[in-house]
Amino acid sequence: MAIDLRDFLEIPYEKLEELNLEAKEQRLKRVSADKIREERIKYLTDEKRIKAVTVCFTDLEGRLHMLDYDKKFLLKSVDNLTFDGSSIRGFSQQSESDLRLGIDWSAFYWLPSDVFGPGKVFVFGEVQERDGSPYVGDMRSRLKGYLQTLYEKDGITFNAANEIEGFLFKGKGAEQAYAQKGGFEFVNTGGYYHSLPSDPLRLFIDKSAEVQRAMGFANEKDHPEVAPSQFEINYGYSEGSIAADQIQLYKFICRQVAYQLDLTASFLPKPVTGVNGSGMHTNMSISKKGKNTFFDAKGKDGLSSEGWDYVNRILTSGLDVCLILNSSVNSYRRLDPHYEAPNQIKASAIDRGSMVRIPIGNEKSARVEVRSIAPDANPYMALFTLLKTGLEGPISAKKTSKVVTLPDNIYDAIDDFTASKYVKELLGAEVHERYAALKLAAANRSPRLLGSFIKSSEIQYHHEVYNQFLWSQF
Repeated sequence: MAIDLRDFLEIPYEKLEELNLEAKEQRLKRVSADKIREERIKYLTDEKRIKAVTVCFTDLEGRLHMLDYDKKFLLKSVDNLTFDGSSIRGFSQQSESDLRLGIDWSAFYWLPSDVFGPGKVFVFGEVQERDGSPYVGDMRSRLKGYLQTLYEKDGITFNAANEIEGFLFKGKGAEQAYAQKGGFEFVNTGGYYHSLPSDPLRLFIDKSAEVQRAMGFANEKDHPEVAPSQFEINYGYSEGSIAADQIQLYKFICRQVAYQLDLTASFLPKPVTGVNGSGMHTNMSISKKGKNTFFDAKGKDGLSSEGWDYVNRILTSGLDVCLILNSSVNSYRRLDPHYEAPNQIKASAIDRGSMVRIPIGNEKSARVEVRSIAPDANPYMALFTLLKTGLEGPISAKKTSKVVTLPDNIYDAIDDFTASKYVKELLGAEVHERYAALKLAAANRSPRLLGSFIKSSEIQYHHEVYNQFLWSQF
């Protein structure tokens, strides 16, 4: 008689959604960190069917890193988790490599076992210095700290939702094999809204949406996008730190689901010549003591003076922060006006070529939408930059009819970024210098002039694609 030797935790999707929404609600209600920590540790201790805890963190460029800890080891060592920071690009130097990894118990997720394996749970980590203070290169901690300060000081809550586009290509590891194969292969060429229910793209979207729903995303709608094999899976607004985590989870889910289907989910901004690129339109609003401060029925386009100040501050620093929102060589291909590119530093309710759009809204939904941001941006750095710039950045008093456009190459964006006193103050001198150096190192491996066709170098050395082997092929 066969004996089932393994008894690891597997939770039905309906129950997963219930658990993850409960955890999300605790976070939204700002339940004390100590209370949540106590609950999670007790749960892990009591639930014998959990074998491992996946702890993740994000590097300076926005790449997600994950470590699996044996559950028993983690519970014994939770206050003394360390890792080698020198192995992460943009983190500590080799001579000072050890960094600590704290646990943000509020950002705890139960995982669908058919996608991620049984017996595992997922939690976001916080990179720390040896003394336990937040690490300077951890933009997640920076965003979280700023959001908490705003809430405690003025009762301000930052709300965000991201419309993240991506491409689905045939084969596993299609990005890493790009140079060898000479390109990507579409899974279909159906286009906007045209995929049939049994089409590979539709099956991928359906499965990814199921996983998102189970992980508490509050799904809204999903569909194929304009370009062949392109997709978008939309979900609802949330508080800023949750929204940033959900960007990482969205890409993680899509990549894992695609891998199971022998496909690759890619978030390169412009992976294929001659078709629309992928963006990450970022919708934002500010609530103060529960009231949307961006709404004014009598304001221009329904936006309040506070909302317009927020927009104008972002536009004033549009060139300065462009490298943060468009962080790769490939992202400047997307800023092409021939493909509905939002490359004009202006705001409009109707012109989708504008960097910022003012969607139709009411007292509940009034918001601003930054359209120039690419899906490969560091979500924590990007949301921190947009929020702090919108609230505290410089604002130009000059009125001009001349429309300035965003750079069409990364070198100009790097120049604008490094010359900006504002961004240096925003990020701090150390992060400002490290980030610019990382971007320049990748840029120098690609031709300065982009040309008409995508080069393998801009794929191979992309911060979400490269590995040690690929980086050494230069």
